[in-house]
Amino acid sequence: MDKNLFVAATIAIGAMFPALAVGMIGSKAAEAIGRNPEAASKIQTAMILAIAFAEAIAIYALVIALIIKFV
Repeated sequence: MDKNLFVAATIAIGAMFPALAVGMIGSKAAEAIGRNPEAASKIQTAMILAIAFAEAIAIYALVIALIIKFV
């Protein structure tokens, strides 16, 4: 099979799921802050950490796509 197909699929999946995760994290954090505004700083800290982990998954997918393309 064509390597470009695997690279495209890896990048598509690797971009789609982390983007959905970041959206869900942001949505739930805004909802939680709306319910309890006093805890906004704790919620924001946890949200930023969770978003960083979700974005790390996207970077791993990019690395895998590059490995597939050049190996």
